[in-house]
This record gives sequence, structure tokens and C-alpha cells, in this order.
Amino acid sequence: MKNKTINLQLALKGEYFTKIKEFEKIEEFRLYNEYWCKRLQMKKFTKLILTLGYPSKEDQSKRIEMLYMGYTVKAITHPHFGKDPVKVFAIKANYLEQALS
Repeated sequence: MKNKTINLQLALKGEYFTKIKEFEKIEEFRLYNEYWCKRLQMKKFTKLILTLGYPSKEDQSKRIEMLYMGYTVKAITHPHFGKDPVKVFAIKANYLEQALS
């Protein structure tokens, strides 16, 4: 039986996509809720694919692919989630580390 490759693909807003591409951002946040718990927990992803919006597969300028390095669960305060601290999955997106390897 072949090992199945499972990719985690996340669509990002322009400012966050650019910050990751320019090595200024090393984590992508998703709320710690039922949807993301089901999607992230107990799965062995191989690759993390970050996209600028929802581009076609052929448009490589709007895609960043890297090894999936997991996540941590933490509390953060971020304008995107409101003024109060929230619990999030901080998905590792250290593109610089992999680009230098």
C-alpha cells in the first residue's frame, strides 16, 4: 500500500501571503474551534500549501509550498480576531528556514 500524501492548503489574504513570502511571518493562525480541530488534529500532512486567495493550480506566483512542520496551540490578540485574546492553531510557516535548506 502506498503512503498517501496529504497536503494542507490554506488561502490567505494578500498582506499575510506577502509577509510569509518575504520571510516576515512564520506562523499562520486559524481559530481553535470544532472545524479546525477536525481538520488539523490526528492528520499527518506532508506539505503546507499557502495561496493568495484561490488561484488556479497553474498560477505558481500565487502559491507557496513547503514541508508541513506542524502547529502549536496558543492564545493571541490579533485585529483579525477582535480585541480580546483568542485560542488559535499557530501553523508553522517558516518558509525562510526551508528556503535556506
